Amino acid sequence: MCGRYSASKSPAKLVEEFGAADETEGKAREDDYNVAPTKNVVTVVQRHPRDAEGNTLVEEPTARTLRLMRWGLVPFWAKDPAVGNRMINTRAETATEKPAFKRALARRRCLVPADGWYEWRRAGKTREPFFMTGPDAASLAFAGIWESWRDKNEPEAAPLITFSIITTAATGRLTDIHDRMPLLVPARNWAAWLDPDREDATGLLAPAPDLVDALELRPVSDKVNNVRHNGAELIERVEPPAPGLDATLFEV
Repeated sequence: MCGRYSASKSPAKLVEEFGAADETEGKAREDDYNVAPTKNVVTVVQRHPRDAEGNTLVEEPTARTLRLMRWGLVPFWAKDPAVGNRMINTRAETATEKPAFKRALARRRCLVPADGWYEWRRAGKTREPFFMTGPDAASLAFAGIWESWRDKNEPEAAPLITFSIITTAATGRLTDIHDRMPLLVPARNWAAWLDPDREDATGLLAPAPDLVDALELRPVSDKVNNVRHNGAELIERVEPPAPGLDATLFEV
């Protein structure tokens, strides 16, 4: 499961990091430390250009760009875009089979840049938040799929572009916190994952052990539980009270 993450880098920094052109039109929010479903966020795609009529020019080289998309996949055949609220994640194990995901997996894959993601570990009746992040300043790249949806009642309206984050079974130390994790795409696989001419992505759906082993599993404040909180303090390490101690003793 991945239901919340941090994405604090500006499009300018992501352009350099992912070798992409910025097509967010200045609408991207920067310093978002509490990205939640239904938000419009920056993703990375690679596509062939189109002509004036919208036809794909497959003979022309592809271009990698930053695009804004809404988190929560709305399949092209959906009658109501609200279905995207239930499709923020796509299980890697069934992505090639389920109608809502298999077309996008074959034709529309993206990367979702992130500083890291939040997950909650159950401890008795409480849930302890953790922030999973890399060992350096480099972004993590979640595997994503995207779709374009049009309202048949408003054919002239702009299409709604949405995405879903692919998840897989947690591995290594992550299993101590949760049984699922986002599928992390190593930089060596970015080109293959984004390649619009590669329809079979099955071989790219396995976790990258080197990325997982290098992650820092950082305990953080439960302020992240509330989507209204959004600041750098959310990703700062907060050591939990020692077992048996009353947590209220440490409140200021």
